[in-house]
Amino acid sequence: MTQTSDNVTWLTQEAYNKLKGELEYLSGPARTEITVKIAAAREEGDLRENGGYHAAKEEQGKQELRIRQLTQLLEHAKVGEAPADDGVVEPGMVVTIAFDGDEDDTMTFLLASREYAGDDIETYSPQSPLGVGVNGKKAGDDAEYELPNGKKATVKILSAKPYTG
Repeated sequence: MTQTSDNVTWLTQEAYNKLKGELEYLSGPARTEITVKIAAAREEGDLRENGGYHAAKEEQGKQELRIRQLTQLLEHAKVGEAPADDGVVEPGMVVTIAFDGDEDDTMTFLLASREYAGDDIETYSPQSPLGVGVNGKKAGDDAEYELPNGKKATVKILSAKPYTG
């Protein structure tokens, strides 16, 4: 679970270990693999028309960006415990909301950083308009947030439980 506050990102030990493992893989074996791909593509000849070379270089750029992101995130990480199961919405909680009080029109999401959840569950940042609106509320509370068009929307908090991954 993550909670970002200024430049500090709070992580559970499990999340920290997962991200550290990804960084070690990307900066070790994955870097070697991409270097080999680039070298093999370079030997195919004319680099201006070499699709394999350009694809490998693009992959390398994305990989290096991810390495920088992970390095910065982990440098500023503080490892702590998962949030308490007290029904209060906070980073690291799976939140179920109802739009306009209609309990048939619901959405469930993780309030956290995308780095932690991956593709397992829809994730909203605590700094997003919805995240700011629901943060600190309890099940049964209404929360208001600003839509992209500038209008306000209201949701009802149905539940908030710690993310178990």
